[in-house]
Amino acid sequence: MSTTPDLRLIVITDRQLAAPRRVIDIVRAALAAGAPAIQLRDKEATARELAETARALLPLTRAAHALLFINDRLDVALATGADGVHIGPDDIPLTAARRIAPPPFLIGCSTDDPTEARKLERDGASYIGCGAVFGTGTKDVGGEHIGTDRLDEVARAVDIPVIAISGINESNIHEIARTHAAGAAVVSAVMGADEPGEVVRQLLRD
Repeated sequence: MSTTPDLRLIVITDRQLAAPRRVIDIVRAALAAGAPAIQLRDKEATARELAETARALLPLTRAAHALLFINDRLDVALATGADGVHIGPDDIPLTAARRIAPPPFLIGCSTDDPTEARKLERDGASYIGCGAVFGTGTKDVGGEHIGTDRLDEVARAVDIPVIAISGINESNIHEIARTHAAGAAVVSAVMGADEPGEVVRQLLRD
């Protein structure tokens, strides 16, 4: 694995937005369109269900030379051979996760604070998820909307990739490109799209 992961676009899964289609079918279309990373996120799934989905997705991501992250569950990520995990403030502490899973396993963390981002970098984070940049309807962030100026401030504070999250779609991703962020993570823009592959292609073009 490259020491600099390709995180230009992370497609985050959502079963509800995908319905009545299967998540795996949307992921397959996203990968065929060039998506370099997928994050499996399913808050309602059991560990067993999450692991089953991860094992179904891994052959697809491997064939596409893309990365597979698991949201929250380090145990599932390690057990299934995923490329990384994205952990939140209520999950296992980053320092503990890094001891259990040394590089090249990737660990992402979220913050919109430059000082906290620098601490996470020192503690071994592989990348920072920064948002909610434009606000979102897919996750309860209390109306948060940090904008691209704060995103750029966080991205300038660290040497690891900073990924813009929340509310990003084809109409505003060009604003992310004007910052020092390394990429963007999207949920509804792809999971809810009639043509997810075409949306991925457009997001990558911008």
